[in-house]
Amino acid sequence: MTRPLIGISAYVEPADWGVWRGVRSVLVPEAYVRAVTAAGGRAVVLPPDDEDGDVLAVLDGLLLAGGADVGPGRYGQPPDPRTEDRPDRDDGELTLLATALAAELPVLGVCRGMQLLAVAYGGTLHQHLPDVVGHEIHRPAPGVYGAHPVRFAPGSLAATVLAGVNQVNSYHHQAVADPGRLAVSGWAGDGVIEAVEDPGRPFVLGVQWHPENEPDPRPITALVRAAAGDRPGAAVTAPDDAARSVGSRAT
Repeated sequence: MTRPLIGISAYVEPADWGVWRGVRSVLVPEAYVRAVTAAGGRAVVLPPDDEDGDVLAVLDGLLLAGGADVGPGRYGQPPDPRTEDRPDRDDGELTLLATALAAELPVLGVCRGMQLLAVAYGGTLHQHLPDVVGHEIHRPAPGVYGAHPVRFAPGSLAATVLAGVNQVNSYHHQAVADPGRLAVSGWAGDGVIEAVEDPGRPFVLGVQWHPENEPDPRPITALVRAAAGDRPGAAVTAPDDAARSVGSRAT
């Protein structure tokens, strides 16, 4: 059987290898590729490109990877001094997301990817989460993931995909404040939104943690299975038909 092709959005960052230093490179952590491959898919790395989303015509699913902050201008806020955005990624990934949704492809947003989903659906973000919750559990130290409890809305896609999961890892200083037209389906112990989904579609899911670094990366496995044509389970009821469309991009 042909393995489903999963597009993974990539970074453009300075990178070092061999004798080369600081070369602008298209890259993505290998953990995403390994998780897609282990689930039976083929990973296709997608560099930031806002020309069009035509590449989605040959793909079966889209994974919006983690990374730098979403530009606050996208949701109508001035930037906090601690916000580090990547306009090229925002442009390219929002183009890919709009195309994927129009084609009704399965979509998974991880960390930044979940935040981008929320913004695309008309939501907003907390630009610096410690100012809201008063602690650093979600990003304890540079390069250190924070483990914390999580719970899911009964009957949701997140609850179906993540049955039995009660703790996740995190590394983020921003979070979803308002999910827009998405449904919130997961929360951390301190109330931070940990999962969102579009209840009007078979598989549009965002998770705030990093399943690619978990021994059991269920959200990525579920994405690959959905891309292969399997429906992972019933989602919560859509509040209205507007939940089926992606929001306009702020400029």
